[in-house]
Amino acid sequence: MDWGKVVFIFFALMSLTTTAGYLYDHNTIALFIATSINLVSTLLKIGVKNILSAELFASSLVADLHLIPAFLYELLANNTKAAMAMAIGAVIANIFSMALVLVEASKTSEEF
Repeated sequence: MDWGKVVFIFFALMSLTTTAGYLYDHNTIALFIATSINLVSTLLKIGVKNILSAELFASSLVADLHLIPAFLYELLANNTKAAMAMAIGAVIANIFSMALVLVEASKTSEEF
Protein backbone atom coordinates (compact mmCIF):
# COMPACT_ATOMS: atom_id res chain seq x y z
CA MET A 1 0.00 0.00 0.00
CA ASP A 2 1.33 3.44 -0.97
CA TRP A 3 0.82 5.63 2.12
CA GLY A 4 1.63 8.80 0.21
CA LYS A 5 -1.27 8.07 -2.12
CA VAL A 6 -3.51 7.31 0.86
CA VAL A 7 -2.75 10.70 2.46
CA PHE A 8 -3.18 12.48 -0.88
CA ILE A 9 -6.59 10.93 -1.55
CA PHE A 10 -7.64 11.36 2.10
CA PHE A 11 -7.15 15.12 1.96
CA ALA A 12 -8.74 15.39 -1.48
CA LEU A 13 -11.85 13.56 -0.27
CA MET A 14 -11.83 15.37 3.08
CA SER A 15 -11.85 18.74 1.32
CA LEU A 16 -14.95 17.68 -0.62
CA THR A 17 -16.81 16.37 2.42
CA THR A 18 -16.01 19.31 4.70
CA THR A 19 -17.20 21.77 2.06
CA ALA A 20 -20.39 19.76 1.65
CA GLY A 21 -20.70 19.85 5.45
CA TYR A 22 -20.63 23.64 5.35
CA LEU A 23 -23.45 23.62 2.80
CA TYR A 24 -25.51 21.54 5.23
CA ASP A 25 -24.73 23.64 8.32
CA HIS A 26 -23.90 27.24 7.45
CA ASN A 27 -21.29 27.71 10.15
CA THR A 28 -18.24 29.96 9.88
CA ILE A 29 -16.06 27.43 11.70
CA ALA A 30 -17.09 24.68 9.26
CA LEU A 31 -16.17 26.96 6.37
CA PHE A 32 -12.80 27.73 7.97
CA ILE A 33 -12.10 24.00 8.40
CA ALA A 34 -13.13 23.32 4.79
CA THR A 35 -10.87 26.11 3.53
CA SER A 36 -7.93 24.93 5.63
CA ILE A 37 -8.22 21.31 4.55
CA ASN A 38 -8.57 22.35 0.92
CA LEU A 39 -5.38 24.43 1.19
CA VAL A 40 -3.55 21.40 2.63
CA SER A 41 -4.91 19.31 -0.24
CA THR A 42 -3.60 21.88 -2.71
CA LEU A 43 -0.16 21.83 -1.12
CA LEU A 44 -0.06 18.04 -1.37
CA LYS A 45 -0.92 18.24 -5.07
CA ILE A 46 2.12 20.42 -5.84
CA GLY A 47 4.57 17.51 -5.81
CA VAL A 48 2.37 14.97 -7.62
CA LYS A 49 3.84 13.60 -10.84
CA ASN A 50 0.90 11.75 -12.40
CA ILE A 51 -0.64 11.79 -15.84
CA LEU A 52 -3.35 14.25 -14.76
CA SER A 53 -1.33 16.20 -12.18
CA ALA A 54 -1.83 19.59 -13.85
CA GLU A 55 -5.59 19.08 -13.97
CA LEU A 56 -5.66 17.94 -10.34
CA PHE A 57 -3.69 20.98 -9.23
CA ALA A 58 -5.83 23.36 -11.30
CA SER A 59 -9.08 21.97 -9.90
CA SER A 60 -7.73 22.33 -6.37
CA LEU A 61 -6.76 25.95 -7.06
CA VAL A 62 -10.27 26.60 -8.34
CA ALA A 63 -11.70 25.24 -5.09
CA ASP A 64 -9.26 27.43 -3.11
CA LEU A 65 -10.28 30.50 -5.08
CA HIS A 66 -13.90 29.75 -4.19
CA LEU A 67 -13.44 28.91 -0.51
CA ILE A 68 -11.17 31.80 0.47
CA PRO A 69 -13.62 34.49 -0.77
CA ALA A 70 -16.50 32.46 0.68
CA PHE A 71 -14.84 32.58 4.09
CA LEU A 72 -14.26 36.33 3.73
CA TYR A 73 -17.90 36.88 2.69
CA GLU A 74 -19.08 34.88 5.68
CA LEU A 75 -16.72 36.44 8.22
CA LEU A 76 -16.41 40.07 7.15
CA ALA A 77 -19.61 40.80 5.22
CA ASN A 78 -21.81 38.31 7.11
CA ASN A 79 -23.25 37.32 3.73
CA THR A 80 -24.11 33.65 4.05
CA LYS A 81 -25.90 33.50 0.71
CA ALA A 82 -22.81 34.63 -1.23
CA ALA A 83 -20.59 32.32 0.82
CA MET A 84 -22.84 29.37 0.01
CA ALA A 85 -22.75 30.22 -3.68
CA MET A 86 -18.95 30.24 -3.63
CA ALA A 87 -18.88 27.00 -1.62
CA ILE A 88 -21.08 25.30 -4.22
CA GLY A 89 -18.45 26.20 -6.82
CA ALA A 90 -15.78 24.65 -4.59
CA VAL A 91 -17.83 21.46 -4.23
CA ILE A 92 -18.12 21.20 -8.02
CA ALA A 93 -14.36 21.68 -8.39
CA ASN A 94 -13.71 19.04 -5.71
CA ILE A 95 -16.08 16.58 -7.40
CA PHE A 96 -14.17 17.14 -10.64
CA SER A 97 -10.93 16.56 -8.75
CA MET A 98 -12.21 13.28 -7.29
CA ALA A 99 -13.31 12.18 -10.77
CA LEU A 100 -9.76 12.87 -11.98
CA VAL A 101 -8.38 10.81 -9.09
CA LEU A 102 -10.60 7.90 -10.14
CA VAL A 103 -9.53 8.21 -13.79
CA GLU A 104 -5.89 8.35 -12.68
CA ALA A 105 -6.35 5.25 -10.53
CA SER A 106 -7.90 3.32 -13.38
CA LYS A 107 -5.10 4.27 -15.78
CA THR A 108 -2.26 3.38 -13.41
CA SER A 109 -3.37 0.03 -12.07
CA GLU A 110 -0.48 -1.84 -10.50
CA GLU A 111 0.06 -5.49 -11.31
CA PHE A 112 0.77 -7.84 -8.40
